[in-house]
Amino acid sequence: MSGKPLGRSLAVLLAVVAAIAIPALQATQNFGMTAQEFSSQGDQTLRAAGYAFSIWGLIYLGMAAYAVYQLTAAPESPTLRAVAWPSVVAIAGCGAWLLASAFNQQWLSVAIILVSAGAMISGLMRARAAETPAFRDKLLIVWPLSLLAGWLTIASAINILTVLTAQGVIGPDLTWAVIGIAVVLTFGGFVGWRLRSPVYLAPIAWGLIGVYVAEQADKPIAAWLAAGAALGLVAEALATLRKGR
Repeated sequence: MSGKPLGRSLAVLLAVVAAIAIPALQATQNFGMTAQEFSSQGDQTLRAAGYAFSIWGLIYLGMAAYAVYQLTAAPESPTLRAVAWPSVVAIAGCGAWLLASAFNQQWLSVAIILVSAGAMISGLMRARAAETPAFRDKLLIVWPLSLLAGWLTIASAINILTVLTAQGVIGPDLTWAVIGIAVVLTFGGFVGWRLRSPVYLAPIAWGLIGVYVAEQADKPIAAWLAAGAALGLVAEALATLRKGR
């Protein structure tokens, strides 16, 4: 713990414990709406196939590894200083979002996911400006948090469209689906370029493929646009890898 604020390290650990414990408690205690029930109220505009959400297993594993590493690593690196507090906000937001959705607080869920995504992206931007991290910091800090940030990026867009549809602000038509995909491609591609991070881009592409699978029957144009956007982000990720080498 030398050179690191104990309170901050414990805050990261508690945020991770809460983020993992809340879905487990909801599954075993059956309180409130499930995430699927919450989303089904407005997923007629744009949705991802259920299998896409299996990425949370990998995200939770990365969170746990990050929590342990940041608690025990010494000395503290500039990368950890840059991302620690933003990661507390983002990871705590994962659990808070589940509580908001469980009690059908639709606009609160939008606020939580946007703050979480913004905090994690800004933290990663600061980390990139601070230093070129050692491989161990990449593996146990930057990559797990980049995976989370990428998934929160596409999840934010789908969440916003879901709530707008459920509230009757927009109709479940193709135009809004296309706008959502375009925003994800543009914003995700820009952030991925700034971060030079294939790991950030990977979950966005994964989610877009999930959109393609889910929307093939009802919105084939949106489905193919999502597939094209996913391929574009994969191409960006591969170009970033080649440039890094």
